[in-house]
Amino acid sequence: MKLLVLFFTLTFTLFASNITHFVYEGAINPASSAFVKKSIKEANKQNSQLIIFELNTPGGLVSSTRDIVSQILNSNIPVVVFVSPKGSRAASAGTFILYASHIAVMSEGTNVGAATPVQIAFTEEKNSKPSTMQTKAINDASAYIESLAKLRNRNIQWAKESVTKGASIDSQKALELGVIDFIANDMTSLLKKLDGLEVQIDKKIVKLDTTNSKVHTIEEGFKIKLLSYLSNPSIAYGLMLLAIYGIFFELMNPGSIFPGVTGLISGALALYSLNILPFEIAGLLLILIGLVLMIAEVFIVGFGILGIGGVIAFVFGSLILFDEKTLGVDISLSLIIAFALVSTAIFIYLLRIIIQERKQKAKTGIDEMIGAVAKVIKKKDDIYKVEIHSEVW
Repeated sequence: MKLLVLFFTLTFTLFASNITHFVYEGAINPASSAFVKKSIKEANKQNSQLIIFELNTPGGLVSSTRDIVSQILNSNIPVVVFVSPKGSRAASAGTFILYASHIAVMSEGTNVGAATPVQIAFTEEKNSKPSTMQTKAINDASAYIESLAKLRNRNIQWAKESVTKGASIDSQKALELGVIDFIANDMTSLLKKLDGLEVQIDKKIVKLDTTNSKVHTIEEGFKIKLLSYLSNPSIAYGLMLLAIYGIFFELMNPGSIFPGVTGLISGALALYSLNILPFEIAGLLLILIGLVLMIAEVFIVGFGILGIGGVIAFVFGSLILFDEKTLGVDISLSLIIAFALVSTAIFIYLLRIIIQERKQKAKTGIDEMIGAVAKVIKKKDDIYKVEIHSEVW
């Protein structure tokens, strides 16, 4: 009997369903979009029954928000957007993501709303009417969130007010207004409330079983953290200034090399940071810059600056470009580091040879004879005939 119980216990454990869980805190940007894509892909690999997206965001880019919303809407696995822990928010872009979820949950002490789109260069004067572009952006966002509210059967009126009037509410009010499905303060209480819940995916009804499920947490990883760091507005602004001044000083002093290399690399990174180029194109551009700089080091005496700058550009490009979407698996970080260390060592060795060559005395020509000892063969008045290096002068 005991063996039979043990058999069924082990069998049930082996076939227990999985839940994929991931956490994102910070502004919505291309990095967060890549992280969501990575997590949903991993959930499909693990054959998960549910995805829990724990979110805390002040808002972010419209393009990245739409990308995340599209991924959630097209997911064949139910997605729970969980605004947590206490004190978190799903502001601006987070409101759209929460509305797109199959199940919307918030912790106590959290808030959602203030989803009015704001242009980066937009400044509003008192008593002034919104510009035509601002009005178009608001109308577009209002229609977009209304479509999400209708799809998920959530409060349409408040959704539109969050866009048109910048309305914001706490979790309790969100529950009362039908913006969210329920309140949970931690993962344990969330899983309990999700157990037995029925969710519609396309035309199918999926009944959740979270009591005996195993939760797999997906970490951001080095690449996502790097992309998120580069997407920080302060970093983007700094990179843009470095690019401008680097190229400016190189043009003012041609041949300085260091300002030009710094400006070139910073410019490519700034194009990604400012969301002008997608990370795939920015990564490819950096790799090409790296290759050009490393080849230039062979033909131009750059004292190692071109070569090392090329290695830096190549490494950044490799980290940005090579992802699961491109190769199916992430490229090994240790391989990139090994390439960087070996390449740097080679260019440092070449730099050492160049410096040593420059320090050596001349071996031919008149300069080589300075300080050499000659044997006087004949002297007549102030004229000397000398022998040096088997030659008579």
